[in-house]
Amino acid sequence: MSQTTDPAATTPVDFWFDPVCPWAWMASRWVLEVQKVRDIEVRWHIMSLAVLNESRLDQLPERYQELMGRAWAPVQVATAAWQKHGADVLGGLYTALGTRIHNRDEGPTREVIAAALEEAGLPAELIEYADQEQFEFEAQLRASHQEGIDKVGQDVGTPVIALPGPDGEQIAFFGPVVTPTPKGEDAVRLWDSVVAIASTPGFYELKRTRTVGPDFGNLP
Repeated sequence: MSQTTDPAATTPVDFWFDPVCPWAWMASRWVLEVQKVRDIEVRWHIMSLAVLNESRLDQLPERYQELMGRAWAPVQVATAAWQKHGADVLGGLYTALGTRIHNRDEGPTREVIAAALEEAGLPAELIEYADQEQFEFEAQLRASHQEGIDKVGQDVGTPVIALPGPDGEQIAFFGPVVTPTPKGEDAVRLWDSVVAIASTPGFYELKRTRTVGPDFGNLP
């Protein structure tokens, strides 16, 4: 397949992510694989699992509660980067964060976030937002999160993906939850299938029990 160069044909694909979510990370690398051969433009948006789960935190397993506590730092720094330097910086920062947090299993530590900022060419002082209790851009973080949730409903997590459907109306869906990240033709085949399913009026769910965790082995 060849990628068209007609800018008018480019399809915007909006992708909501939380840096600590391994399944969002897998899906994000899949969408970038699709972008290599299909004329889509991925536009990155902030979503927060910590916000999503804050009203039911005491109902979650202890391990997940601990992760939600650690999830605030990277999402606050990413939001600050977006607010201060524009949405275009989110893709590079997400790649730098996700590679360290997931592929290298370094976790969402302050040191990891600082290294990701440096790799993404962003000011080092943005790390100070990681620990900001009264977060300066909390309203913007929550608004971006809510925008993604409003497209798919409360019974989901990250990622949320939205794009124009065949009739021009936007379609949105949670997921896909897939491991390992599909590459090449497999990535495009999955993309076409997911978009076709999501475009079907009245379609809501297709699911099976996960039997394995995320496999980052084929990611750089």
